[in-house]
Amino acid sequence: MSFAYIVHLANYSDGVLYILMLLFVIELAVIFDRGWYLRNAISKGKKILWGISNRGKLRRPDLEELSGMAKGLPEEALLSVALRHFNLIHHYGSARGEAFANRLDEAIFLTTPSLDKRLWILDTIVTLAPLLGLFGTILGMFHAFSILAAPGHDATSVTGGVADALIATASGLFIAMLGLLSFNAFNNSIEKTIFQLESLKVVLMNRLDGAPVVLEEEAIPQQASVIKKATA
Repeated sequence: MSFAYIVHLANYSDGVLYILMLLFVIELAVIFDRGWYLRNAISKGKKILWGISNRGKLRRPDLEELSGMAKGLPEEALLSVALRHFNLIHHYGSARGEAFANRLDEAIFLTTPSLDKRLWILDTIVTLAPLLGLFGTILGMFHAFSILAAPGHDATSVTGGVADALIATASGLFIAMLGLLSFNAFNNSIEKTIFQLESLKVVLMNRLDGAPVVLEEEAIPQQASVIKKATA
């Protein structure tokens, strides 16, 4: 298929095929963007989740290390909440578990809308592309059957024109099918990511909520001297 023939098809649909090409480029951009982000969110999030679940009590350096690993991921918000909660335990000796759970839920609620960012574009293209393709085919049909009004028309020109007009519908259906498959796959990935966030919430609560304060190594002798003076 030569470039000149593609231009002929686009002109035959009165420019509708150009719009479909633009939609296809936008669709590919959204697919690559969301696919890369959600793939990293699931794979790296799973590593962080299993890394925490395989540990015992969490120290501040552990949380800081995990927060660095989660930079730019949905898990970053939950680990930031956990780090602030650890500081509360460190300074005040205890913190209410219900408040900790509520803060983690709040972090999940605030993070979730960013997961399906720009997916509305795919949803719109899935609906719009077939309609535009059908519209382009109808316009192409006008050109095809207008040949019948010309004297000495050739019947093969009509059938060839109909075939060219149907390219617009086929293009619109292809764009819609690709967008629909990607949209459903992304929704499935979002559900997995939210499940990982809920699992991370439970794991963090088990590692931090109500747990004794794990002090830094250099602070342990100082705490021992304070306790000794208090009991003397």
